[in-house]
Amino acid sequence: MGSKKQVIGGPLEIGGRVLSLSRAIRAGDFVFLTGQIPMRDGVPMTDGTIEEQTRAVLDDITKTLAKAGCTRDDVIKAMVWLRERDDFPGFNAVYADYFPVEPPTRSAVVSDLLVDARVEVEVVAYRPLKDQS
Repeated sequence: MGSKKQVIGGPLEIGGRVLSLSRAIRAGDFVFLTGQIPMRDGVPMTDGTIEEQTRAVLDDITKTLAKAGCTRDDVIKAMVWLRERDDFPGFNAVYADYFPVEPPTRSAVVSDLLVDARVEVEVVAYRPLKDQS
């Protein structure tokens, strides 16, 4: 691959519309995932509890990481956006299940989201190319 970036996972599509961003990019030993919102059958998940939406997001992140030859153990940084401050305890409980040992560094903010979801998560993973087989 050299010094070029590699798009991971093909185009990102929501509700039948291809978005103008990549699902993930490998740049050397780092893999950058785009912010992930909860999805169900290719459509943003606007219902459900914070726990259900968080599981949906982290399951999709796990699948995208696998396409890049990574696991959740390779995640070094997470950025979290929550629509409601009161959702943080529920989010945090599910997040801890997905990252039980040596969790990544993390930032979290309360913010209005562009889609009517409760949570968005973006991660960066580190996995040296020489570790790929």
